[in-house]
Amino acid sequence: MAFNLKKVLKALLLSSSQPLAIKDIQAAFTRFHEQAVALPLAEEPPVAAAESTPAPDATAMPAESASQPIPALAPEDVVEVPAEVFPQDPDLYFDVPSLVTATQIREAMDQIAADLRTADEGLLLIEGNAGFRLVTHPRFARWIRILRQEPPPVKLSQSAIETLAVIAYRQPVTRGEIETIRGVSAEAGVNKLLERELIYIVGRADAPGRPIQYGTTDQFLEFVGIKSLDELPASDVLSSRQIDEWLKTSESARPPSDTDMGLADEQLPLEAANAEPVAELAAEVTDDGPRAAGGQTSATGESTS
Repeated sequence: MAFNLKKVLKALLLSSSQPLAIKDIQAAFTRFHEQAVALPLAEEPPVAAAESTPAPDATAMPAESASQPIPALAPEDVVEVPAEVFPQDPDLYFDVPSLVTATQIREAMDQIAADLRTADEGLLLIEGNAGFRLVTHPRFARWIRILRQEPPPVKLSQSAIETLAVIAYRQPVTRGEIETIRGVSAEAGVNKLLERELIYIVGRADAPGRPIQYGTTDQFLEFVGIKSLDELPASDVLSSRQIDEWLKTSESARPPSDTDMGLADEQLPLEAANAEPVAELAAEVTDDGPRAAGGQTSATGESTS
């Protein structure tokens, strides 16, 4: 019987509470062969009696001693042979390949995943950013929460989802940049995402004030069901370079001109329209101070009219 890679991988998945990466599986096969080389005589059962003690000659012993039964060995003298030294499953321990490629592992994992879906017993095999692992089907989520006495998960608001999308595509990004892109305050959304451990503080931007920068966590990858950020769907709205240029323009924004507001060039600008009243008001101001409605006012505040 040939070595059954799928059966071994399924056992490894069930025995681990952490994601099982391909490199971890290959390291297990390497250790298997290292242990096999360290036990070259494992196929032969060990001798129970000590080899340093020569066997007594029966002809030199008295007749009554030769007829006596051999005393039983003490429990501490009995050598117990581990079961893995003499395996009874040839499809698990014989003809183990010295090199298991990533392609072979993925193909076996795909077969396990297909078998679990066909069996429909509530288990699924998924591959995350950290490796493969067995999980319960989402339809059993209520029973799992009852067992763990956990409340139902709180759904993210639309505002938090938009903030999360900006961080995912623009990371590392500051809160000021998030607010510039969305046009509203992002404090509540950022705090909620930090609480759910979907984002974390990456560092500080090289900008005035050294604002905090945010990025997504590994839990975010599991939340959206992808293995890496490269699997995020491409944005068909604006390219990253266009957003950079737009952010720079927004940060150095100037007051809108008449042309920006749609006014014709021959129309009187707002500045020119207000220039004449301002000039008249300035002409009424004397060296002694502004002129009151009833006449001039002296430095002491008394009217001279």
